[in-house]
Amino acid sequence: MMQQALPYKSSCLPTPPRAHDVTTSNSSLYVKGSKDDLKKVVKDNAVIIIGKRGCCMSHVVKRLLQCLGANPTIYEIEDEDENEVVDELENIIRDKCDGKEDGKLQFPAVFVGGELFGGLDRIMAAHITGDLTPVLKKAGALWL
Repeated sequence: MMQQALPYKSSCLPTPPRAHDVTTSNSSLYVKGSKDDLKKVVKDNAVIIIGKRGCCMSHVVKRLLQCLGANPTIYEIEDEDENEVVDELENIIRDKCDGKEDGKLQFPAVFVGGELFGGLDRIMAAHITGDLTPVLKKAGALWL
C-alpha cells in the first residue's frame, strides 16, 4: 500500500533577501557584521543560527525552527571572515563554560538563550525526542 505525501505549506517558507548588512524577511533576521558585535548578537537573541553564507545545513535548521514557531536570527559568515568568527565563538563558548570545555565548534552553530545548543545533529536529536520545544519555550523563542 502506498503512502500519500503530506501537503506542501508555502506559508512556512519565506524567501530571504541577501543585499544588506541587516535585513529581514517575513520571519527571520539576517545579520552580517563584525566579530566585535557577535557576542552581543548571541546574547540579545533567543535563537540564533550561525553558519556559512549559503550553507544548506543552516537552511535546514532555519526551516525546522520556523516550522516549530520560532523566529531565528541568522548570522551568515563570509569565507574571508570565518577564522575570526570561529575564534570569537570559541571564546564565547569557553566564557560560558568557565574554561571547562575546549570550545570546539561546528557549523551551523545554534545558540539558544545565549548559550551554544549545538549543531544540526543536536537540533534534530532534540526535535525527534521532543526536547527541543521546551528548550525554545524556556529561552523565550516560542509563545505557546
